[in-house]
Amino acid sequence: MTIDTTMTMAASKSADMKATLLDYVAAFNAADAERVAALFADDATVEDPVGGPVITGRESILAFYRHATSLGARLEVVAAPRGSHGNAAALCFAVYVRMQGQPVRIDVTDVMTFGADGRITGMRAFWGPDDVHPQ
Repeated sequence: MTIDTTMTMAASKSADMKATLLDYVAAFNAADAERVAALFADDATVEDPVGGPVITGRESILAFYRHATSLGARLEVVAAPRGSHGNAAALCFAVYVRMQGQPVRIDVTDVMTFGADGRITGMRAFWGPDDVHPQ
C-alpha cells in the first residue's frame, strides 16, 4: 500500500465521519430521536456532559435523545466538522434551548468515535457551566 493510497483511504473515512456528524445534527433538529439513535452502535456510549453519567446501549441512548428532542432544543453548527487519521471526529455547535424557563445558548464540542461499520461507538460532549449563555 502506498502513502497516497493510505491518505486517500483516511480522507474517505474522515469524510464519512464528518457526514455522520452533520446527519446527527439534521436528525436532532428534525426531532427524530430514532434517526439519531440509529447512527449509534448497539453498545455505544454517550457522556453528555463529560464528567456526567455515561449512557450505554442504543435503547438508553434512544431514551436520552427522545428526552433531549422533546425539549425543543435546536443545534447550530458553528464550525466545519473536523476529522482525523483515526476513528474519531469532532463538531463544534451551539445548542439553543430553554433552561429553568429561560432561553440559553450552550457552546458544545462533541467528540465521537466510530466503529469499522461507520456507526458511532462513543460520544463525549464537552461543555461546562461557563458555556451556558442567557439569550
